[in-house]
Amino acid sequence: MHELAITQSVVDAVCERAAGRPVHSVCVRVGVLTAVVPDAMRFCFGLVTEGTSAEGARLEIDQPPGTGRCRTCTVEFTLADLILLCPCGSADVEITSGQELQIVSMKVG
Repeated sequence: MHELAITQSVVDAVCERAAGRPVHSVCVRVGVLTAVVPDAMRFCFGLVTEGTSAEGARLEIDQPPGTGRCRTCTVEFTLADLILLCPCGSADVEITSGQELQIVSMKVG
């Protein structure tokens, strides 16, 4: 489960920035093409925040869809997974969103 390592990295970064202040919430952006399962990340968040300044914090996950642009016909379309095929049949597709994995914000206090 790679979600555990990813979530641990997020919590480490958040706690470092919080500098000992209690963390109330963390918002992350996890694109659908990252292969990170949001429910698994939520479960791991509860585990890795124990004993930290983020213990009890709420995790908010924004999950933008995957999108791509065909270099052959220039159409932009939604990608449900990493099978990069344009509706025109071309495999010359550029991913334009859905691979994000970032901490967007956190509330401390």
